[in-house]
Amino acid sequence: MKLDSLAAFLSSSLLFTTPSHADVKPNPLFSDGAVLQRGQIVPVWGTAAEGEEVTVEFQGQKVSTKTQGGKWRVDLKPLHVGEPASMKISGQNSVVLKNLLVGEVWLASGQSNMQWTVSNSDNAKEEIASANFPKIKMLKVPPKFSKLPLDEVPLGLWLEGNSKNVAKFSAVAYFFAKDLHARLGVPIGIINSSWGGTPAQAWTSIEGFAAHPELEHYKKEAEGFLTGSNQAVHNKNSAAALYNQMIQPLIPYGIKGVIWYQGEANASKTKEYQTLFPAMIADWRGRWKQGDFPFCYVQIAPFKRQPAEIREAQFVTLSKVKNTAMAVTTDVGDAEDIHPKAKQPVGARLALAARSLAYGEKIVFSGPLYKSVSFEGNKAKISFHHIGSGLLTKDGELRGFTIAGADAQHVPAKAVIVGSQVIVSADGVTQPKAVRYGWANVPDVNLFNKEGLPASPFRSDIPQTSLK
Repeated sequence: MKLDSLAAFLSSSLLFTTPSHADVKPNPLFSDGAVLQRGQIVPVWGTAAEGEEVTVEFQGQKVSTKTQGGKWRVDLKPLHVGEPASMKISGQNSVVLKNLLVGEVWLASGQSNMQWTVSNSDNAKEEIASANFPKIKMLKVPPKFSKLPLDEVPLGLWLEGNSKNVAKFSAVAYFFAKDLHARLGVPIGIINSSWGGTPAQAWTSIEGFAAHPELEHYKKEAEGFLTGSNQAVHNKNSAAALYNQMIQPLIPYGIKGVIWYQGEANASKTKEYQTLFPAMIADWRGRWKQGDFPFCYVQIAPFKRQPAEIREAQFVTLSKVKNTAMAVTTDVGDAEDIHPKAKQPVGARLALAARSLAYGEKIVFSGPLYKSVSFEGNKAKISFHHIGSGLLTKDGELRGFTIAGADAQHVPAKAVIVGSQVIVSADGVTQPKAVRYGWANVPDVNLFNKEGLPASPFRSDIPQTSLK
């Protein structure tokens, strides 16, 4: 099905019919206790009777529009942080939303390691008992899928970050919000739209595959579900199925950026993920129409069934997609558990990335990332980005490096830090051609910068893994 035919099909579906009732109703995203994004245009939208005039009043603004096709939308001018306030939405009836906060809003998405709760993480008892953050709010999007892109879905409440609620919060998102709140001193809203075991193609819209011939099979798959010609394999992991139900209904809610923890479900197709993941990011940015908002993601933690190539695909994304950052987790994984319990460092590293990308802080937000290698005699000299105030190991000699000559056979290597470089060599390799670091499902590695952030695994064999 061509995209223009698809649009015609969607426009004729029940999804876009005019509501039969006359009541003005805001989208479920707008409810008591919601957090709105500061400092940028904030869309507010919902449904009402056809032709009805709808007025939204908030922070001294009063904006009106007329309902078309059963839908209305107004755009509020940039909002400022203040005390909790009410929003009045009126037409033939009135709706008053209470205790709205203005601050920073982030979308948290991905699979099970983003869905993973505080109650199942390290120090859960202490974290829950100490939770007292009335200006941290989290909204959970129910995990469901759809063959059609939906305008809205039922949602719960924006829950306050207190001891009653945080046990069920996404741990990574909660610890991210805590760090960001402590630094910025403003309300933090998290929209948690995540589901365990899900691949990136399920989180991408049908149109998001169109520009990439190697992803054409996903486009055809999604079209088959849409038209009814291929329903028997339709499930949560189907192309576009989660985008339709768990992302599309959130657009165009004002957000600052995205935090993302996913990749495990695409580990069997790592080469494809080098295209798929950037395509998904571009798809979301294009649909939100907020420009290239910050996209901070987690590199998959060590686990016995997660290959090095999936971390490489995530590393490569940094050079393919601007305004992205990657939190490395080589030091907080669990070889026997795909769900490592140490979520606090993951949230903290994402917060560092956000502070740099989104808020312009001049800080070290990443561990060392491979830049280049040069070969002199029997030695390889490796340079890095993000060395911070210097390179170090936390526990003795450097581990995790291998080196290969013309035969491409990698052997364990001796590695030492010399200034801002790592020098690698091995007995028997007189003319080295390539080096690798942490190239294993469960890498035994210990290279950090002095700010305590771990280096990403890499291999110099593949040119695209070098960041420019």
